[in-house]
Order: sequence, then C-alpha cells, then structure tokens
Amino acid sequence: MSKVDRWLLPDGIEEVLPPEGQVLEIARRRVLDKFRSWGYELVVTPMVEFLDSLLTGTGSDLDLKTFKVTDQVSGRTLGIRADITPQVARIDAHSLKRESQNRLCYVGTVLHAKADNMLASRAPISIGAELFGDSGTDGDLEIVSLMLDAIGSLTSQPLHVELGDVGIYRRLVASASLSAADEQQLFDKIQSKALPDLKDLLDHFAVSEALQQQLLVLPTLCGDENVIATAKQVFAEDREIVDRITNLQNIASGLTQRFPEIRLNYDLSELRGYNYHTGIVFAAFLGESGIRVAKGGRYDDVGQVFGRARAATGFDMDLKALARHGDLESERQPIVSAPVSQSKSAELWQKISDLRAEGYIVVESQTDPADFVLVLEDDNWVLQPVNSVN
Repeated sequence: MSKVDRWLLPDGIEEVLPPEGQVLEIARRRVLDKFRSWGYELVVTPMVEFLDSLLTGTGSDLDLKTFKVTDQVSGRTLGIRADITPQVARIDAHSLKRESQNRLCYVGTVLHAKADNMLASRAPISIGAELFGDSGTDGDLEIVSLMLDAIGSLTSQPLHVELGDVGIYRRLVASASLSAADEQQLFDKIQSKALPDLKDLLDHFAVSEALQQQLLVLPTLCGDENVIATAKQVFAEDREIVDRITNLQNIASGLTQRFPEIRLNYDLSELRGYNYHTGIVFAAFLGESGIRVAKGGRYDDVGQVFGRARAATGFDMDLKALARHGDLESERQPIVSAPVSQSKSAELWQKISDLRAEGYIVVESQTDPADFVLVLEDDNWVLQPVNSVN
C-alpha cells in the first residue's frame, strides 16, 4: 500500500468530522430520550457474537451482509453484527425472561459486508426499538407511532410511510405447494414486479387459475387507500388474508389520526425481511428527498430458537441519514481562552470549572480562536470579550 493509499478508507466506510459529529450526538440523545419517554429501556449489545447465535432464524439476507471472523480463543466462527434486532430478541428471550410486555431500545454501529445500494454506508449507526409480548394491532400501531414520533423530533420534513404485510404472500405461497427453487423464482419476480415474467413463470407451475390470478395481481396492489378495497375484493374468499388487510387498514387509520400530516401508501407485495418477518412491514421516507430513514415489521417467534417464542414487533433507523437530512445544528457555545499556567492556579482552575459548568467551552490556550479571554483583575479571574482585549 502506498503512502497515499494507507490514508484511504474502504468503500462505504466513512468518518464523521466536526461539526457533523456533534449533530450526530445531539440526534442520538434526542431519539433515546424519546424512546425513554415511551417506556423503552436501553440495552447495549456486543459488536461480535458466535455466528450461529447471531444469524439463527434470520435467513440468508443477513448472512450475506455479515462479516465472519475466527475467534482466536475458541476457534469458532464469529459474526460482526449487521443487525441489532436479533440480538435484542435473544436478550428478551434468554437474558431477561420477563413474562410481561418488554420494551427495549438500542443504538450502535453495525457493519455490512455489502451495502444496501451504491450510495449507502456499510457502517451505519442503527437506532431502534422493539416491543415484545404484544401480538395485536395495538402493538404494531404503537411501534410505528414511536418511529414517526422519533423521526419528527429530528426533522420537520414531510414523511411518507409505506405499509405492507408479508403474511399475505406467505399464505399464497403455502397454497401453491412449490419446491424451494420454484418459490425462490416466484419471490424474485414478485419483488421485481416484473408482471410479464411473472405470468410466464406461473404458466409453468401447477397452480389453480384462481391462485395464479391472485399472484399476478399482488405486485399491482401498491398505492393509496384504494388498494385496500381492491385487495379485499381480490382475496374475498380467504378469511386470513382479508383479516390481515383489515389489520393494515386499522393501523393506517390510527396513524392518520395521530399524524394527520403524513402521506400513507400501501405495498402488499413488499417482502423486505421475508425470511423472518411474519406480518406487517413498514418503512418511512423523507418526503423532500425520498430517502428511506427507517424500516421495521412484525417478527413473531424469532426468540423460539433461544428458548422462548414471543410476539415481537419493532423498527430500526439510520441515525447518520437522519442527522444528515434533519433540521439539527450543532449548538453554538461561547468559547473562552484561558491561560495555560498562572501563579494563582487553584483560583484559575476553580474559575475554569465554574465556566464549564455554566455551559462555556474553556480552552487552556492563548492562541486558539475564542469569544472571551480570562484575565486577572484585582486578584479575580474575569471574562473579557476578545474584541475589548484587542
């Protein structure tokens, strides 16, 4: 590596410099305070875990994102966390073992072997909340509302929320009785919304005409509230799917009452996190930029592999993206220049400590830029504006 190259960072790995670092910290504190006000308790998860524990029940998507290393102590394979949610599910199921509802939150850097897209960071700071022990609509409404409330504490930009339910697709696939390979092909076509290709694929499957038509319609069920009425007609004969659609409708109604300014859309073929999500999925986008800043969903029974199946729903947010596109600014604090060494050091130190407690930034330097300087007058240390000194 050349002398120049050794200062470069890997693609997708970035530094946070002043003043953005201070803005990021303000955002972190504000969101955690918001979580706390809703009753969510902070947990701190390890950066690395044994791979089989870290990935159990999460599917291949997270596996591909996870860096793997060999533990020099045990010889086992470790994973550097690419998602904190499975760790929090383990804490709920194995470490806390509470019988009541459990509200937990977290914040930390995650590492992705592959970025979500060309512009995405491979080391985002993930901040999120998880609700365990509530299997109903109220829990989903709470968690989406908390997400919107937290985002609103950082930005005044209009928000676009997208709702879906992976359980609809799961129900249809279960009726099709496909092989694993055929199901993967179907999944890819549904996700890409490639209707001609989807039609060609379904023609080769031994599924009923009614099921084929439902699968063809599914990728088109995205848009405003009119999607709900159409979906109920398409799936009128399947009580479970109709109930899921009604659940989405009820959540949307609650959200629009609480947050009348948000723009709400549906996408019933959104299969993000299909390998471990079991019900509602949702995402939040900043209206002006269209950037996705948060995502989440229901993932019941993931904790079963840790000894206890629990209803669970939650979300995570990209703190860097929120801080970058929010309305926050680094708070301007007055800077004081203090002498480095004086004969009355005890009195000087006390004055410096008092000023810092009052909110001043005190730098023990005579050369750094400052708003005030500390000068000795009649055996007392007093503040003087820099201009008056000059």
